[in-house]
Amino acid sequence: MSPSGTNLCALGIAPPLLLLLLQFCFTFFLTNVAASSRIVLGNETDRMALLEFKSMISSDPLGSLRSWNDSTHFCQWYGVSCSTRHPGRVRILDLRSLELSGSISPHIGNLSFLWELTLINNSLSQGIPPEIGHMRRLKRLFLGNNSLTGEIPSNISASSALTIFHVGNNKLVGRLPLLSTLWNAKLQGFWVYRNRLTGTIPPSFGNLSSLEILSLGQNRLSGAVPDTLGQFEHLGVLDLALNNFSGEIPAPIFNLSSLTYLAFGHNQIRGGLPRDLVTSLPNLQHLDVDSNELTGSVPDSLSNATNLITLQLQGNHFRGRMPCMASSLNLRLFLINQNSLGSNGESSDDLKFVSCLTNTTGLEVLFIGDNDFGGGFPDSIANLSTSLKFLNLTATKISGSIPDGMRNLVNLQMFEASHTRLSGTISSNIGDLKSLESLDLSHNNISGSIPSGFGNLTRLVFLSLAANQIQGGIPATIGNCQNLIGLDLSDNNLSGVIPQQVMGITSLARFLNLSHNHLSGALSAEIGNLKNLGALDLSHNTLSGSIPSTLGSCVRLELVNLKENLFQGPIPSSLSSLKGIEHFDVSVNNLSGRIPKFFEDMKYMVLLNISYNDFEGEVPQGGVLKNGSIISTMGNSKLCGGTAELGLPSCSFKHPNKKLSHKWKVVVLVLLILLSITFIGSCLIVFWIKKRGKQDTVSDGNSGMQQLSYQNLFKATDGFSETSLIGLGSFGSVYKGVLDNGGMVAVKVFNLQRRGAGKSFVAECEALKNIRHRNLVRIVTVCSGIDHRGNDFKALVYEFMENGSLEDWLHPVENNSDETSRSLNFRQRLNIAVDIVYALDYLHHQCETPIVHCDLKPSNILLDEEKTGRVGDFGLARFRPSSFNNPSATSPISSSIGIKGTVGYAPPEYGMGNEVSTQGDVYSYGILLLELFTGRRPTDEIFRDGLNLQNFVRNGLSQQHQLLHEVLDPILLNELLIGRVSEKVATSILDIGLACSSDSPQERPSISQVLATLKRPLA
Repeated sequence: MSPSGTNLCALGIAPPLLLLLLQFCFTFFLTNVAASSRIVLGNETDRMALLEFKSMISSDPLGSLRSWNDSTHFCQWYGVSCSTRHPGRVRILDLRSLELSGSISPHIGNLSFLWELTLINNSLSQGIPPEIGHMRRLKRLFLGNNSLTGEIPSNISASSALTIFHVGNNKLVGRLPLLSTLWNAKLQGFWVYRNRLTGTIPPSFGNLSSLEILSLGQNRLSGAVPDTLGQFEHLGVLDLALNNFSGEIPAPIFNLSSLTYLAFGHNQIRGGLPRDLVTSLPNLQHLDVDSNELTGSVPDSLSNATNLITLQLQGNHFRGRMPCMASSLNLRLFLINQNSLGSNGESSDDLKFVSCLTNTTGLEVLFIGDNDFGGGFPDSIANLSTSLKFLNLTATKISGSIPDGMRNLVNLQMFEASHTRLSGTISSNIGDLKSLESLDLSHNNISGSIPSGFGNLTRLVFLSLAANQIQGGIPATIGNCQNLIGLDLSDNNLSGVIPQQVMGITSLARFLNLSHNHLSGALSAEIGNLKNLGALDLSHNTLSGSIPSTLGSCVRLELVNLKENLFQGPIPSSLSSLKGIEHFDVSVNNLSGRIPKFFEDMKYMVLLNISYNDFEGEVPQGGVLKNGSIISTMGNSKLCGGTAELGLPSCSFKHPNKKLSHKWKVVVLVLLILLSITFIGSCLIVFWIKKRGKQDTVSDGNSGMQQLSYQNLFKATDGFSETSLIGLGSFGSVYKGVLDNGGMVAVKVFNLQRRGAGKSFVAECEALKNIRHRNLVRIVTVCSGIDHRGNDFKALVYEFMENGSLEDWLHPVENNSDETSRSLNFRQRLNIAVDIVYALDYLHHQCETPIVHCDLKPSNILLDEEKTGRVGDFGLARFRPSSFNNPSATSPISSSIGIKGTVGYAPPEYGMGNEVSTQGDVYSYGILLLELFTGRRPTDEIFRDGLNLQNFVRNGLSQQHQLLHEVLDPILLNELLIGRVSEKVATSILDIGLACSSDSPQERPSISQVLATLKRPLA
């Protein structure tokens, strides 16, 4: 027996048993080695996939991926969670809200055990990798709130395990995917809102039997909504708002009893709402069908809507009675304005539904204006919830007086009841509404006096009592309203003197309108306190005395109307400081003296009316007064000279002897001869040029520019026909043209008869010849010569922008059905805002000589096929030395005097004659940014009585509960209400706009700082 055998025997193990034991150990060893190798292989596959993902991330400002290195196992890397069931395999990758930039690596598809991929709220771009469709275990896919482009991969529907598919708020194009039946059993949420998807909704969507959320809003989808969407048994949210859907809402949708959110707003939906709407949708909380073409009556079943929180029916054609909604105790938002509801004043029960809302304790917004409601002002309004903040009754036929009980609405911030039939007096307890910021009772039949209690409304920003029958004096207590931006008391029967306290409201910035009253006495020198006032209208009163010299301190004035008063004496020389004045009317007074020559230097003057006074002497005719059409001198018998258009006698000069007169005759004769020779020579030159056909091309020296003649452009634009006209500018017209090679261009033809057009052409050529940037409109060529009539011809040929201007999208033409369907969602607006900043940063900091645009506004921002913002129109652009950083400094170069840009967008310092600066562009950008997200122009009618855009936004954000639903563009309101736009993001953007549009250039950020802020996700 062998020694080993002896030893084994000694251990009590027989040789046959030993062989079996060795075989078992060997098998166990091989099995574990194989398993171990699989684990190592699995580890390596997932680790390499993660590293490939990291390699495609171009920016990680928060350093979130620093832990992705060999110092730790990849299962411990930030955002990575591995499976416990399958060790070493990645189960969850969650990198939400980390400000990551770059693209998604296709190697992500190698994470074959991945269950959830969350990359939401970053700045990832490029396309969605088709490899994601290979991930058979993937259940939850969150790619929303990025900048992803391209189409949704067609194979994504093969991911049969998916329950959540979220790619909302990106830049995806193409059609919705045709969803295979593999999705039917498990898909619960499908978000593709706020993209650029086109086409129709595939009927196959109705097969998604487990779907709970379907969000397709804010795309470019069109066609009819398929009936198959009514097949969902568990659907809670259906959002199709802000698209181009037409036809009627399919009847089966109103049988989806689980619906809590139904949105069809801002489409072209016709038809009506079913009478049993709430009966079939008992869980409905949010109903949004605003801005469509719906007709018929409002369903009576709304009276049983116990769960309703928001009701948005505005902007349709609903008629008849509004049902009582006493059961809607949770209602917060009630918008039925801009319809034809009511009996046109024939029934006293039109507003009975308001009484039904008295137990709705959370009601904040009640808009019922622009309807046919009649009857008396309901006392029940005074019994509404104290949470009510916004009340609009404008343009109705409501009559009677405002009840005293309105004092109970202590949180009311806006009360608009203009253009109604209100009468009676304003209660003295109006002062109890201390939260009130905007009060508009204009165009009614209100009488009595203005209560002194208005002095308690210290938060008031806008006050209009215009066009009533109010009498008595203006109470001095109004001077307590130190936040007022606009005050309009015009068209009443007010008398007495204007209180000095009113002239002490230094916040007045938009205008002060006291016209068409019976005010008397002298205009106080305190008027000089209103240094930020934009418009002053005191016309049609009996004010007397002289025009105070302190009026010259109101350097931002654009309109001064003192017409039909009893002012006397000369026009003060101090008014020469009003560099921004456009309208100056002192007609029908007793003014005397000479017409000041400083009016010649008021570059923006479009009306100077001095008629029916006692002015004497020669009328100035230099500068802006060369255009005689802007000045009216009738009823001043002692005036002479001026332009021929005025028809005044020439000013006589006595000559010492007849020889001088003879000399003048000789001079005139010589001049006539020289003019004749010049005219004949010019005709010969024109004839020679026309004969040779040398009528065109002048480029800027860039040999790469295409050479186009006048004839080429004439042909391309169909003879500059009206059908080719796409826009009108300050100095000419813009036409759409199709060149011989099929290329589309925009041709800007300058009207050389317009003063300043030639300089604008030269300025634009100089600015454009050496600049190139993806966010600037690309110039194709320049054409300068003569047209077929021998007249000078100058044009700039630009790349054609398919989507027109930002103005077209923010303020579409109401009578154009194609235009009204246009809208931009929040993400698109933010992208455009960033595009503009990129362009300005290039102009201000990356050009050899910095360029100031000087006329930034929505009509000068063009959108290409992808809605990328392009800055255009450099007709007012100016070059600034790179060392010029102080906007208040002086420089011999590029004076801004004569450069105003556009009213509302030009910074205040330009109106005072300061030099142009890059900070001026920052101001214009701030105004544009506020307009972009509020949907309101800086010259909007709402601001006509003193409220300006900045303070409108500032006051909306200064409350304890930010009023974004009032400040934001209504088109964006749905996104805010359902949480797709965070209040933090919206507030941050508006704060940037306010900072940029600060009155002080030194307080504005640089455009580089703005760029750095906007590039970061603000959520």
